[in-house]
Amino acid sequence: MIKKLFCLSIFFLIVAIVSAQKTDKKLQLKIEDLIRDFKGDIGVYVKDIKNKTTVAINADSVFPTASMIKVPILIGIMDKINKGGLQYHQQLVYKDSLLYEGEDILGSFKTGEKIELSKVMMLMLTMSDNTASLWLQSLAGTGTRINEIVDSLGFKITRVNSRTPGREVSRNDYGWGQTSPKEMASLLEKIYRGEIINDSLSNNMLRLLGRNYWDEQALSQVPPTIEVFSKSGAVDETRNEVLLVNAPHHPYVFCICTKNNKDQSWNADNEAWVLTRKISKLLWEYFEPHYQRY
Repeated sequence: MIKKLFCLSIFFLIVAIVSAQKTDKKLQLKIEDLIRDFKGDIGVYVKDIKNKTTVAINADSVFPTASMIKVPILIGIMDKINKGGLQYHQQLVYKDSLLYEGEDILGSFKTGEKIELSKVMMLMLTMSDNTASLWLQSLAGTGTRINEIVDSLGFKITRVNSRTPGREVSRNDYGWGQTSPKEMASLLEKIYRGEIINDSLSNNMLRLLGRNYWDEQALSQVPPTIEVFSKSGAVDETRNEVLLVNAPHHPYVFCICTKNNKDQSWNADNEAWVLTRKISKLLWEYFEPHYQRY
């Protein structure tokens, strides 16, 4: 009897695992068709959160994050808030030494000016402000602490490389940070489910991730009436985007990562961006074919 119960337990466990990892073959073929001629390296991960079906194409491969690394940085800050080391609305004092050359809003501040921590987080995620992001990386305990947190959540690829001792080789290979399409999408899903730190701070993270100024690629293919949490990242050879679409019938998460891109232009017709929009459009119409705005 015990042996029979044990065998049944193993059987149901296997069924559960297979079910949890079920591939949407129809959708996978559609995406494979779209990306077949891409001139560069590409990885895609899609998950129907309701039905738990997935599409995974090079989804466990390592890619540069570009500005998507700001999601782990956000988690690092929230961890510090949770432990009492920072307060969400704490006043911070800006110093010129924090400046990261570029077109950042925070970089226009003068030494001694004050700004709330919550606003610095908003600048990092909404505007992708690099001065704000590097300041927050430091406040979180540097990349070393952020990597410890991400590792504790079970993610073995996603790491901060820049300004992180021991990560110099990886920085040369991948830049500021590294991830995989599956890990970055899964990280966003965990926030969505309230599983990062606690439900309250996960909600704070979602609100911050729902205010993306950079909305002309994957985001542009989702109706503006639909709630979306996202972060994108781009450097010359890399164009990435992760988004969780809180669709009415089939919420889904999608991450596209590229590297070694032949087309390094910054126009709307950049090959990777065009492809990102096509995949995003495909996904929206696939998961919500009967959506009516009014």
